[in-house]
Amino acid sequence: MLKLFLEMSMLAFESQQAIWLRSMKVAAGGSAGEREAKLMVKEKITAAQTAAIMAATGTGPVGIARGYRRKVRANVRRLSK
Repeated sequence: MLKLFLEMSMLAFESQQAIWLRSMKVAAGGSAGEREAKLMVKEKITAAQTAAIMAATGTGPVGIARGYRRKVRANVRRLSK
């Protein structure tokens, strides 16, 4: 239970970073902002599909949270450049 709590807490923290960075990019407008908005929607759909498949194949909540965190961390790294 502690592992799930830690994974979800870190996911919440890292997600806030990604949301802030994405908001800045979209607020700046232009083609980069438009691309980022489209990418965000695409990634959310893909992440939800992946999580559903993981759950259906027996992956536990900790594993699913780790999958989401991996994607969020990659977004934070990409958007921080």
